[in-house]
Amino acid sequence: MTVSDGGPHANGGAEATESSTLPTDDGDIYVCQDGPRDAPALLLIHGSASSTRSWDPMVPLLTGSHRVIRIDLLGHGRSAKPADRSYALPDQARRVGAALDRLGVEHAMVVGHSSGGAVATALAEQRHDLVTALAFINTGPSLDAFIASESAAFEPSQWPPTDEQLRQFASTGFSRAGYQIPQELLDEARAMTYHTLTATMQATRHYMEQQALPDRLTVLGKPLLVIFGEDDRRWRSSSASDYRAVPGAKVELLPGLGHSPLLEDPPRTATPLLAFTAIHAVRVD
Repeated sequence: MTVSDGGPHANGGAEATESSTLPTDDGDIYVCQDGPRDAPALLLIHGSASSTRSWDPMVPLLTGSHRVIRIDLLGHGRSAKPADRSYALPDQARRVGAALDRLGVEHAMVVGHSSGGAVATALAEQRHDLVTALAFINTGPSLDAFIASESAAFEPSQWPPTDEQLRQFASTGFSRAGYQIPQELLDEARAMTYHTLTATMQATRHYMEQQALPDRLTVLGKPLLVIFGEDDRRWRSSSASDYRAVPGAKVELLPGLGHSPLLEDPPRTATPLLAFTAIHAVRVD
């Protein structure tokens, strides 16, 4: 059963948007779709403390040739935020796969921003036939590449945080001069609980401690594109070269952009992504 949240609905066309909530045993999962429903599926997975809205500037650039699907991971955005469910990345990936099944998606190219790339990897590990290609945007390859920051922590007594606290927390996520973090992203981060914020971040760390992403990806044998803002202040951009160990991987560095090029400069981010998806799209019969 799919429960509409009252968003606009249509059955196709590049401008069509559909928002819905998929009930699951772990809680409701929010999903939105844009673009022609008979076009190749392109799944976009957000990073930690973010949501489907982080992709808003990119979506219009992608819907001309794709059925663009976005999912709020459990604990984020407009999805449920239970305190008694697992936020481990394999469990998040399992929910994503179940959501795609409910939507009737048999094959999808999967794009992940930051920790969303790790979720995408876990999904490909579980559902090899479902995931046809992977693209990462500023996803660190291993914990060795992480740049620690004093602003990257909250105390329970500080929750919910103020706008100023959130801007400080998110400041390392952006590097383009003069960029202003959208208010809706601050609001959705604040809508998380302290538990879901910390549990999801710990889950990403645990997954990457177990095995570096390039090692996981080499075994999978999926086409891989890595896009990296060269001025990233969360992950060393030089670490993007670690992905070259994955056979056939393509790495694109974007000078002048930071950890969130999908927000800082959507057209520059979309260009290599569209070139990649044009090659690896699986057409819908």
